[in-house]
Amino acid sequence: MKQDFVLPSDTYLLNHSVGRPLKSAENHFKQSYLSPWQDSGKEPWQAWLAIITEFQQVLGRLFNSSFMQFCPQVNLSSGLTKLIMALPELNENSVVLMSAQDFPSMGFAMQKALPAGVTIRYIPEHENITQIDVWQQHLTADVDLVFVSQAYSNTGQLAPVNDIVKFAKANQTLSIIDVAQSAGVIPLDLNKLDADFMIGSSVKWLCGGPGAAYLWLNQRHIKRLAPKDVGWFSHENPFEFDIHHFAYHDSALKFWGGTPSVAPYAFASHSIDYFAQLGDKLRGHNQNLIDLLIQHLGEQVVSPHDRNRRSGTVIINPTMGIEAAMAECTQAGISLDTRAHGIRVSPHIYNDESDILKLVTALK
Repeated sequence: MKQDFVLPSDTYLLNHSVGRPLKSAENHFKQSYLSPWQDSGKEPWQAWLAIITEFQQVLGRLFNSSFMQFCPQVNLSSGLTKLIMALPELNENSVVLMSAQDFPSMGFAMQKALPAGVTIRYIPEHENITQIDVWQQHLTADVDLVFVSQAYSNTGQLAPVNDIVKFAKANQTLSIIDVAQSAGVIPLDLNKLDADFMIGSSVKWLCGGPGAAYLWLNQRHIKRLAPKDVGWFSHENPFEFDIHHFAYHDSALKFWGGTPSVAPYAFASHSIDYFAQLGDKLRGHNQNLIDLLIQHLGEQVVSPHDRNRRSGTVIINPTMGIEAAMAECTQAGISLDTRAHGIRVSPHIYNDESDILKLVTALK
């Protein structure tokens, strides 16, 4: 599988930020996106819209759900904004729960999209969000909506999403799952999870590049929701061209909007299809390499050592100090980055034991 990807000469462990492209991505992009435009005198939209359908279908295979429940979005923030504005349950008396560890953009979007007067409660950053009892303590009966990141990028922690969703449903609380840091590396069966909504992207573990995000709606919500941010591709028949008549699309595409971008989805659909066929192989490989890292560095790895509580990323707080460690890694040709708690490391399917041992040597 290492041979399937375009890899730099250095050791690349930045997969929590941007995954490496497939070698076949360029040719697929030319055939699916450029060729209908360049090599034909016909209007290319029919071929381009087929790319969007393929994007929905590969997401359906990856997450075990109907493709009609997925709607392309330009990014997670936009998708979350559209969704929040369409939820009739939310009013000035509502309460929303999220974690202080969530990606800031999610908090920004939530704060601006929610009706005036809504209270946002945050699980404090120091609390262990890998434990269901922490969520139960904060997910009280007055919470109308809970936002859950399946994986947290700055700590390497994994939230118990199945237990959280089950508890939320018992409280009649709506749930939104953010899979930006987990899609591809942490298997998720949406039919079994039965959350209300999900948002995700393709740029990290799915190696699909930016601009190909997605919104998923549980089937029970598709008909009842009426998004306000719409366009002609939210219409049941985009090519009707009657300005006096609008009817929502009967699928999640009612959240689509105006004239869509297509190029990002041509890249992403090809890559997602690759990982959908891998099943849980990436997860197993990733966790084996992380175990090897923990074996050599021990408590310098400050992310959970328990596989059930850690994501595909681990944080290392090196004994030599973060700045000195980054200098050593840069000199050794190892691509990493840092956050408040230390160095972030994310082994992908194209990394191997030699990459991990190279990092260990640099840190020692």
